[in-house]
Amino acid sequence: MTEQTDRIDHADHTDHHGPEGLLVRGTVVVVPGRGETRATYARFARRLAADAYRVRVVDPPEPDPDDPAGSLTRFGERLAHAVEGAPATPVVLVGADSGAVAVAALLGRPGRAGVRPDGVVLAGLPGRAAPAEDGGWDGELDVRTSCPTHRDTLTRDPRVRRGSLNAAVPDALLTAAYEAELAPPVLFLAGDADPLTDHDAIARAAKSQRRARLSVVRGAHHDVLNDVQHRSVAAEIVTFLETLRNGLVSVVAVESSTW
Repeated sequence: MTEQTDRIDHADHTDHHGPEGLLVRGTVVVVPGRGETRATYARFARRLAADAYRVRVVDPPEPDPDDPAGSLTRFGERLAHAVEGAPATPVVLVGADSGAVAVAALLGRPGRAGVRPDGVVLAGLPGRAAPAEDGGWDGELDVRTSCPTHRDTLTRDPRVRRGSLNAAVPDALLTAAYEAELAPPVLFLAGDADPLTDHDAIARAAKSQRRARLSVVRGAHHDVLNDVQHRSVAAEIVTFLETLRNGLVSVVAVESSTW
């Protein structure tokens, strides 16, 4: 089936609608990371929308190293506005890179988050490793992705902030994200070829949650939602969404397999 979706740009978000005639199965709100734009996630949004999910992509958070708590509060207000009027449940937040940090840190603030999603996806959660080496734009692309289509998307977008991965995420926000106790079920996604990920820290964070799954994508780089494995990653997220709709009971159970 051809993926045909409608994209509507608003002042503070972009909506991707699924094929006409299908009931909306849930709402996915995507929070980009450092240097990214809403357009960065057009392909990802189309894939989820084709499965009848309404996908809303917001602008990335702008963490202030001098006022991390204040910047997180302002981000929370924007996110709450984006979640208002969600056309269907479950409502799932998908954060990438610093977007994942902001989502986790925000939801870890007891009684102050302002949003109550039914599920969370944290993709490419950065660690405290040194920022990417300054190898120019090609070097940054190598850190982000090996997908030629996504590399072209990033290169052609004039609003993508080049060199942004060299800016460290405020340590206070990283601490809040990794120590957050998240109420909704969480899917952690990490590429095993991501030089910015602290895999041990993510494993500990996943094990500390009441309901969490850590999925490691073989060969994927930092932009794990947009690397060459993006089809499999999108399928993993759709499986998570469908499992949420089914009360966290897997819809498909494998009884026998030789691979």
